[in-house]
Amino acid sequence: MSATGAPGGVTFLGVRHHSPACARLVAATVTRLRPAYVLVEGPADLNGRMDELLLGHELPIAVFTAHRDGTRRHASWSPFCAYSPEWVALTAGREAGAQLRFIDLPAWHPALADRANRYADADQRYAEAVRRLCATLAVDNVDALWDHLFEIGPDDGLAERLDTYFDVLRGESAAGDDDTAREAYMARWVRAARRRAAGRPVLVVTGGFHRPALVRLTADGDGADDDDWPEVPTPAPDAVAGSYLVPYSFRRLDAFVGYQSGMPSPAYYQRVWEDGPRRAAEALTEAVAARLRTRRQPVSTADLIAARSMAGGLARLRGHVHPGRVDVLDGLVSALVTDALDQPLPWATRGTLAPGAHPVVVEMVAALSGDRVGRLHPDTPLPPLVHDVDAELERHRIDGRAPVELDLTDADDLARSRLLHRLRLLDVPGHARESGPRVGADALLTERWSPAPSADRLARVIEAGGYGPTVLDAVTARIEERVTLLGADVDALATTLFDTALAGLPEHSTRTLTAIARATGAVTDLRALGRALAVALALWRHDGLLGSAGTAPLGALITAAVRRALWLVEGVRATAAPADPGRLTALVAVRDAVRHAGPALGLDRDGALAVAGRVAADPAAPPDLRGAALGLAWSLGDVPDAARAVRAVAAPDTLGDWLSGLFALAREEVVSGDAALLTVVDELLAAMGAHDFLVALPALRQAFGWFPPRERAEVARHVQALHGGDAPPGDLLRLDADPLLVAAARAVEERVDAVLTREGLWEGDRT
Repeated sequence: MSATGAPGGVTFLGVRHHSPACARLVAATVTRLRPAYVLVEGPADLNGRMDELLLGHELPIAVFTAHRDGTRRHASWSPFCAYSPEWVALTAGREAGAQLRFIDLPAWHPALADRANRYADADQRYAEAVRRLCATLAVDNVDALWDHLFEIGPDDGLAERLDTYFDVLRGESAAGDDDTAREAYMARWVRAARRRAAGRPVLVVTGGFHRPALVRLTADGDGADDDDWPEVPTPAPDAVAGSYLVPYSFRRLDAFVGYQSGMPSPAYYQRVWEDGPRRAAEALTEAVAARLRTRRQPVSTADLIAARSMAGGLARLRGHVHPGRVDVLDGLVSALVTDALDQPLPWATRGTLAPGAHPVVVEMVAALSGDRVGRLHPDTPLPPLVHDVDAELERHRIDGRAPVELDLTDADDLARSRLLHRLRLLDVPGHARESGPRVGADALLTERWSPAPSADRLARVIEAGGYGPTVLDAVTARIEERVTLLGADVDALATTLFDTALAGLPEHSTRTLTAIARATGAVTDLRALGRALAVALALWRHDGLLGSAGTAPLGALITAAVRRALWLVEGVRATAAPADPGRLTALVAVRDAVRHAGPALGLDRDGALAVAGRVAADPAAPPDLRGAALGLAWSLGDVPDAARAVRAVAAPDTLGDWLSGLFALAREEVVSGDAALLTVVDELLAAMGAHDFLVALPALRQAFGWFPPRERAEVARHVQALHGGDAPPGDLLRLDADPLLVAAARAVEERVDAVLTREGLWEGDRT
């Protein structure tokens, strides 16, 4: 059954979502048929809101749907731009006086549970057929294939070519249960419209993958269905679900930045829709040149002439009437990129733009993507959260135009801080936090936020509205979801715990704390456990603002985490492993807990010292943990013979790692205590040959990186005292060349000396 002359008065148009060629075909078909009904693949629960959808928005826009119940959370988008065939079907159908209906299942329905974007290509469902077509026609991927077959050719016979294309693809692909359910539902709408039309034309516009199945499912007459429209599914009574229009952007629509649908380069296809493929190709070259010039990339007139000549030649070679998108891009690369490319060109593959892409290529992709952002009509209904966010910001005197300086000891400023943190947790842009309380840092009672305007702000607030009608309701639901999804991820749960404290959510801090405590007994990742311990300790010691300072639940978590961390430390075995900052930071948290919370919580200091002694003397333990264990004992008051211990690990491949552990746990003791340790380290380094020093240097740099600038200056003063000299100690902290380069040069010189001596070319010192 072709798109023209379909029996029963029903015309089926199978389209590719966001295709200008398909959009032109839809518009022409509506004009020709003047149908009674235009049925479009889209969420049937929006049929009562068609006037809202067609208010007169500036495209692109999308229907955002959120659904949450006791078992799952789902969010998805159904985007429309000016050249979306579905949008053209609705607007042209309304102009022609047709009745408009969406005929697909609602976006929250389980049949669409795996779809973040309704209008996603079905490429994976017919990947093998596409691969064979690409190989036969010598094109790189489905985007180039589509342009070659449909976008840059004539519109004559387009409907028949589309029918053939999708019939071939669908004929080799089996639909899954989800697609089968959707197609059965859409077929019921088609049959009902056909009966209601009473012989007048009906136009059905769906993704090309579904068209063959709908033709088959509606070919057997009226069946047993009556004239009523199919019932629209409704969410379960305990579910929270809703759909709202949101502004969308070309960037979010672009396949190169991760949109699930396949049509890339929306700014280019907008020009194809408005001006045709020939003018779009010319505009593409102009847009790329303008963008590169604004980025101070040299683009000469000769470069543009060469690029256009190459694009024209490639188009003729590939059998194109006009240069297509890939022809123009390949021509631009040949003219503007003179060095080797480390990865395939993004339009030659499928997927997002890879990190490390050539700067010129990045700007080319950005020029094709465009920066257009949609705008909703002023009369568009918005979710309650949008109004609540505006009201809360106004109530707290935050206008988004000036930096926000906060004193967290002031009640009003504390409330403003909590609002900004709640918006941050909802991923609502507008302000970026520059400074404030952080895990592992000294207690900071001030905060600074700077304005961070975003074109996506309204869309993000609307999307956050899927969690609840007010800021408090929405952030509460978001935290509940996060805690559930994180399961036993102690590290991420610790971050959530700190976030809930900053946002002023004591109930959810307790819930998160309970989840961490439940996971602590089984956690095997020392780094993650250390993060959780550091957060809990910071809140237990300093969080008088939230009221959690000194509370019993935090104390219980600290006690359990210290016990578990010490147990994990004794089980680490790796005699030659490099220093691991994550596990050293975990031992720092253990040290701080025993120091600052030990007496109040009854932490076993003697037990910690016993573990430290065993690990420090264990030759099977990694060097950094052996050094850290000695540092732990030292920092807890058990002064060791550190000078003797460092001589035992003087090998170039272990010294720096051992010192990393020691300095991480006992840097204050090293600097302010007996200078014997630094003296021995100096002796060991002076005795190393150039090669050994080069081996040891990276780990040594990491080790001394634990010292802040003030303490590093103290170390420099000690070294100066050992070696004499009048230069200020600060000069020892500054080198004109990279230390690794200096050490490598010294090693080369030493090898040259050895060769010259071996060959009898000199004896003794070169001086």
